[in-house]
Amino acid sequence: MKKRVGILGATGAVGQEFLVSLENHPWFEVTQLAASERSAGKKYLDAIRDPASGIIKWQVGGDVPEYAQGMTVVSTDKVNTSELDLVFSAVESDAAREIETKFAKDVPVISTSSAYRYEEDVPILIPGINDDHVELVEVQKKNRNWKGFVLPLPNCTTTGLAITIKPLYDNFGAKRVIMTSMQAISGAGRSPGVSALDVTDNIIPFIPKEENKVRIETAKILGKLKDGKIEPANIKVSCTCTRVPVIDGHTESVFVETSKPTRLDDVKHKIEEYSDHVSTQGLPSAPKDYLVVHQDPTRPQPRIDRQINDGMTTSIGRLEEDTIFDNGVKYVLFSHNKKMGSAKGAVLLAEMLYKKGKI
Repeated sequence: MKKRVGILGATGAVGQEFLVSLENHPWFEVTQLAASERSAGKKYLDAIRDPASGIIKWQVGGDVPEYAQGMTVVSTDKVNTSELDLVFSAVESDAAREIETKFAKDVPVISTSSAYRYEEDVPILIPGINDDHVELVEVQKKNRNWKGFVLPLPNCTTTGLAITIKPLYDNFGAKRVIMTSMQAISGAGRSPGVSALDVTDNIIPFIPKEENKVRIETAKILGKLKDGKIEPANIKVSCTCTRVPVIDGHTESVFVETSKPTRLDDVKHKIEEYSDHVSTQGLPSAPKDYLVVHQDPTRPQPRIDRQINDGMTTSIGRLEEDTIFDNGVKYVLFSHNKKMGSAKGAVLLAEMLYKKGKI
């Protein structure tokens, strides 16, 4: 029997990505959709229809999944948790804390918001990177007297960085990272989003709060779970986060200093070896290639690499030795902020939890 799933914030861009990611899923069935009061009581197609023009505001490409079109949207306070096994939350961060707390008392919540990321008993999970941190949910449930739990995804900028650093950290002792991001406009969401006038023919060299998120989250994700707490990794991250006129997908230029000597062939081998044996293999949403290392020096590129394995593969290019460090490498990565970094990555996390018997 499939697990019954509810989606909070179902009419927004991330909620729509969840609907697409869960279409015909072998393990999960969407049974409840929730959104704001203005959408409550409407059929899903009507809830995403502009009342003035009649145009359906479907933001993620393709068609609205047939299974969702006639479902009735309810307000979040009308969701029946007794008939759910799992909730995906695509709620805006300002409201997420209160809403996710309410639901986690009864049912597991997987969230794309930052509301719970920095709590001591809440892991930030990337399937295939820090699966062992999932055991912290038992501590969380006990601490808070919840039947469920909250598991947030990382900031989408952190996702690609942590994935690519992991094999370097494990094998060569990555200790310092300098990163500059070139982030897609879709990463800013739609409210308030990025003004077209601001980003056209332009680069915006500052994204509020982003750099601190990347620093904290990377160390937490790569840390060790010990005695019911996560000990952050001994790694220093300095980053400059920018917004560029790209629709989807974050590109990052990364310099990594390692504790051990590195040879490019060894680094490439360890990255590919990690990808070949990653724990997510066999999960329905897992990509065929978790990590790809390009030999072409003009890759990765957002327009090309966002298509690989439906946006679930993290691409690496320009892998080179760098003379600024005694030991270390530099590279360029690409990660899809709306796929692996958002709804579909959350579905992959749910699949990992399902296999581990947590939901």
